[in-house]
Amino acid sequence: MAGIDALVEELERSYRETQERMSDPAVYNDHREAAEVGRRLKELEAPYKLAQAWREVQDDLEAARADAELRELVAEAELRVAELEEELRLALIERDPADAKDVIVELRQGVGGDEAAIWAGDLFRMLTRYAERRGFKWEQLGANPSETGGFNEVTFAVKGDGAYSVFKWEGGTHRVQRVPVTESQGRIHTSTATVAVMPEAEEVEVEIHENELKIDVYRSTGPGGQSVNTTDSAVRITHLPTGLVVAMQDEKSQLQNKAKALRVLRARLFELEREKQAAELSAQRRSQIGTGERAEKIRTYNYPESRVTDHRIKLTVHRLDQVLDGDLGEFTEGLEQEDRRRKLESAAV
Repeated sequence: MAGIDALVEELERSYRETQERMSDPAVYNDHREAAEVGRRLKELEAPYKLAQAWREVQDDLEAARADAELRELVAEAELRVAELEEELRLALIERDPADAKDVIVELRQGVGGDEAAIWAGDLFRMLTRYAERRGFKWEQLGANPSETGGFNEVTFAVKGDGAYSVFKWEGGTHRVQRVPVTESQGRIHTSTATVAVMPEAEEVEVEIHENELKIDVYRSTGPGGQSVNTTDSAVRITHLPTGLVVAMQDEKSQLQNKAKALRVLRARLFELEREKQAAELSAQRRSQIGTGERAEKIRTYNYPESRVTDHRIKLTVHRLDQVLDGDLGEFTEGLEQEDRRRKLESAAV
């Protein structure tokens, strides 16, 4: 890793240049670029303040070393300089630009039939409770309930500063080991549900042209396929260039269902582009803790032992009830710390 002086100089240069770009009329008049530059400036503010604090303490240290009367302050100043350098290095680890965004979460039952749908419902409650604990707001966008309880599929949005930085660790396959309510012999079954977490894209970030869409309308249906509406309010949108399909039927209005479907489609397209860019940066991809892909088993919830294990960081806790009630902070913190450690290691190479 570069010396701290070089890091501070590079940071100060980037901060000045970003400020200048922000005041450039050409940037100001381009909404997309202005939003991007504004986000970049916000990202740089905290590290920039640390850099200024580091310069001040560094000056104090030099003064204390040069003045016999201030020698007793040297040790304290050296300690503070070291602390600030560590904070700076951590602050300068490249953040995912999407970390500050709202998110759209898609939950689907995996293997295990009816029990998997019930498990998807349990995960939906766990994740929405976690959102509430973090002070985020959430709204259900669409759902396909199962006849036996739970969901075949459910989609919801979480709003709040840093929502993606928190929820991105939940993407993947969640496995449960328990005796299903439908099991008369008392045997433990293993079922799964999959979670996809996508940053919610702004309209300026993903342009969707009407001529790229095939829009079908139909009557909404409930569990078992029975019609629950007398008008064609449900909407299915197919994005022709990619083949992505999003269907929404929860709202009574066709316009509202279309608006929700477009939100989910925009998030999926945004995530598709991010995955493409990440694949091009193979070294960065290798340093990530898991990919967040649905096929990847990230966590096991064992009911008989009240045990939850996160396989990415080998963290096990024996408080299943609290975890299912949305107490996921320990997992989020552990995953964030491991991610920072790996990024620091790769930056030092």
